[in-house]
Amino acid sequence: MTVLSKEYLLLFNAVTDAEHTLALLRESLLEAQRQAEELFLEEDSGDNPPGES
Repeated sequence: MTVLSKEYLLLFNAVTDAEHTLALLRESLLEAQRQAEELFLEEDSGDNPPGES
């Protein structure tokens, strides 16, 4: 069995934690984008009567 150094384990855990945090941030940003698009479409559909651009 290979013994890993403390330094490697520290770095590995920090990278793993950062990767997890970035994945959560990505999901949060995608949700904000979806909500912004919905708001934009709601405003856009309410400004113009049907048939007008």
